[in-house]
Amino acid sequence: MATTERLVIVGAGQAGFAAAAKLRALKDDRPITMIGAEDVHPYQRPPLSKKYLLGDMSFDRLLFRPEQWYADNNVEIRLSTWVEEIRRDEKQVLLQDGVVLDYGTLLLATGSTPRQLPASIGGTLDGVYVMRDKRDADLLAEAMLPGRRVLIIGGGYIGLEAAAVARYRGLEVTVIEMADRILQRTSASQTADIIRSIHAAHDVVIREKTGLDHLIGKDDHVIGGKLSDGTVIDVDCVIVGIGVTPNDQIADMAGLDVKNGIVVDDFGRTSDPSIFAAGDCASFPWQDGRIRFESVQNAVDQAEAVAAVIAGGGAPYRPKPWFWSDQYDVKLQIAGFNLGYDQTLLRPGAREGSYSVWYFKAGEFVSVDAINDATAYVVGRKLLELGISPDKVALADPGCDLKQLLPRVRPLEETA
Repeated sequence: MATTERLVIVGAGQAGFAAAAKLRALKDDRPITMIGAEDVHPYQRPPLSKKYLLGDMSFDRLLFRPEQWYADNNVEIRLSTWVEEIRRDEKQVLLQDGVVLDYGTLLLATGSTPRQLPASIGGTLDGVYVMRDKRDADLLAEAMLPGRRVLIIGGGYIGLEAAAVARYRGLEVTVIEMADRILQRTSASQTADIIRSIHAAHDVVIREKTGLDHLIGKDDHVIGGKLSDGTVIDVDCVIVGIGVTPNDQIADMAGLDVKNGIVVDDFGRTSDPSIFAAGDCASFPWQDGRIRFESVQNAVDQAEAVAAVIAGGGAPYRPKPWFWSDQYDVKLQIAGFNLGYDQTLLRPGAREGSYSVWYFKAGEFVSVDAINDATAYVVGRKLLELGISPDKVALADPGCDLKQLLPRVRPLEETA
């Protein structure tokens, strides 16, 4: 497709890069300008809190493409700046550094921001960290020294992954979760029980039904925390993992529809037909409502679907969610989305330490958690793609080969 209309992509993360790369793969040659607040070229985020933080992976290996790729593909990238204002009537964006850019199409891939603790309870003390970007990882790497004591606030996947990395680096780790149990928002109790036992085996202290009253500081640095039950613990650093909020403020100021994210239709288009959104910041139609998926998989898939629409083709975005979490030597793989589930089934895997938890809603299979069980993940994902609910009796039988739950495909000579 040949066009002179410039596409401006606000955000140089996973979704922003995926959209630009997809457009070039589709032979769309319109000029593209990407705007990124960080001072580095687009990179993978998941390894930041794992291999990069552990020192097992250098930053250059996280880059999606070498810097030369952008020049070779007519993708202008402006780093260390951000959009201050969207001027919809003029089809312009005003950048923080005073530059004004014209656009034919605008893609908002602004991502999300970690929730932080209020200053009133010590959230601005030195030694209190969140984990989102390279700068966060670099600061944490300096703080995570062997023998130090870290308090992790939040027992979701962000907090638990941070706990695993901290233990690998030799820190003493306490995790607090104010809900009844860890992973309450995202996983069944069976999955939580397995993950909890894994952390216990690595000497992580997990305190559920326990919140933070306030952090204690000395000389502006955190030295302790008073918990909701009155307990006071000594700490050297704190990691906050209490979720994220969508970066939708610039869209809201521009008068776009915003509701827990930037509201888009099935094609990723906002209330302004010239403006699209994708990734963590986008709220899109899902079943009978709207949803935001905070995952790398969704950021890539939705951005590529939007790119296809921008290029003049495309189809409605119909996500088939999958997620993963690495903790110690445990790989948790999740296929589907368990929102509203009313029944679960725990199945031991073929080898020691492997399990799967299968979720059902009104009798229909909707998701699976596979803990060190690649077969369960692959079979569950395939069943979801085919719209098939497995037989629960067979599923509950440890002797049943999961692959038998998939429909058999007859050889071509039998179908001729």
